[in-house]
Amino acid sequence: MPVVSFFTSFLFPVMIEDTDAAMIEGLLQKINLTKGLALLINSPGGIGISAERILNICRSYSGKEEFVCIVPGKAKSAATMICMGASKILMSKTSELGPIDPQIQIQKDNKRMNIALYNLVQSYKDLFEEAVKSKGNLQPYLQQLANYDAREIKEFEAAIELSEDVAIRALQSGMMKGSSKEDIMSKIKIFLTPEETKSHGRSIFHEEAKKCGLKIDLMNLRSNLWKHSYELFVRLDNYTTTRAAKCIESKEHSFSANINHQ
Repeated sequence: MPVVSFFTSFLFPVMIEDTDAAMIEGLLQKINLTKGLALLINSPGGIGISAERILNICRSYSGKEEFVCIVPGKAKSAATMICMGASKILMSKTSELGPIDPQIQIQKDNKRMNIALYNLVQSYKDLFEEAVKSKGNLQPYLQQLANYDAREIKEFEAAIELSEDVAIRALQSGMMKGSSKEDIMSKIKIFLTPEETKSHGRSIFHEEAKKCGLKIDLMNLRSNLWKHSYELFVRLDNYTTTRAAKCIESKEHSFSANINHQ
């Protein structure tokens, strides 16, 4: 089956977004996909809804209505969501998937830091629960709760549920067809919350992914398939580190988002 590469930079400030879905669809229109599609993907992630659009496009254009994801390096966050929509994922022992729980960037002490929405919501709920149980002075709790906006908490909860829903729908219609929502949530918990991984950037390797019920084909590090995949990865990773923020290409066609160096 033909291979399409989808790389977004780990260096430049870009993410998976709707324009990527449009570029991928434009490229797939030019390829004979009667034998299916292999998507070689490397990205730190981006917008969950965009990931859902991309996996739907890949399925729709594939002549077999399914596609394979090849992960030669890192497919994190929203890129992991795309992989969850595949019929199977090809990984090596060094390949990485990652948690898909949404994050928010905040400014603290003149530094930007990412915080998991799951932890923000949970800290609010824990504090509120302690305040309700308290029979003494409520003032300390009220002072801390004043730092939260209940409307924002609702939005954060919706973002968490959206991320879960994208992953579950992708798996229910693909590699976990026939499984219930509750069963899938239980199996992929390591992807959904930071309770086990502790950090959004933490790697989830092939063994853990397979235990979650994902269909993982392990590529031998000495095989020709891995050598070719890794060579393409090195070339495109270098390209999206030095020349372009994104690159989407097949054997004969390509799109790229260039960076204007100052």
